[in-house]
Amino acid sequence: MSESIIKAEELWKVYGRGEVSVTALRNVSLEIRAGELVVFVGPSGSGKSTLLNILGGMDRPTSGRVFYKGMNLTGYTEAQLTQYRRREVGFVFQFYNLMSALTARENVELAAELVSDPLPAAEVLERMGMKERMDHFPSQLSGGEQQRVAIARALAKKPSLLLCDEPTGALDYETGIQILSLLREVNAVYGTTVVIITHNSAVADMADRVFRMRSGQIVEVRENPEPVPAERIIW
Repeated sequence: MSESIIKAEELWKVYGRGEVSVTALRNVSLEIRAGELVVFVGPSGSGKSTLLNILGGMDRPTSGRVFYKGMNLTGYTEAQLTQYRRREVGFVFQFYNLMSALTARENVELAAELVSDPLPAAEVLERMGMKERMDHFPSQLSGGEQQRVAIARALAKKPSLLLCDEPTGALDYETGIQILSLLREVNAVYGTTVVIITHNSAVADMADRVFRMRSGQIVEVRENPEPVPAERIIW
């Protein structure tokens, strides 16, 4: 069994105070193993994005602790969390957040500048099927192509952990399946630990493990002994 890459202990996240407070996470504990592809599934408002933001160092829990490779992220300063996000974590979002004035290649190169030993932008874009499109601007690319660039941008840093927030949410079915297939390829080829959050329960079939969330809690964890290839997922 692989060693733990990230571990959370008794996480609570409360926004606001008093009568207007909202509890987004309720006593969440979990462990993700290095090299896994895991899916967090649940309806809107179940706490998935809040949990992802805390695991990625973009937010802090109200209470509880998060460990990355044994290091207590909860005790990090803001500067230390910034370095964690830059060096260790790649992010892929529903909306691609590409720099409109930069080409696909330049978007990837910009991210690569954050680390000392990045993957070449052209290499990772070619891996994402963008060899002929890497010198195009985002406005010249389809949604699926922009998401491929976003994945390439995240991968150029050679992150140990790739966090994906509804990565197929803005895409049609066929393009969404292609993106999920690429994420599994990233997991297999680079050994990257991939975490996908989604409201689409069908995506869970491709995971090594599935965490089901509801009302700020993990209500089920299950192993997939034989994950389904992304190409066979139907919704």
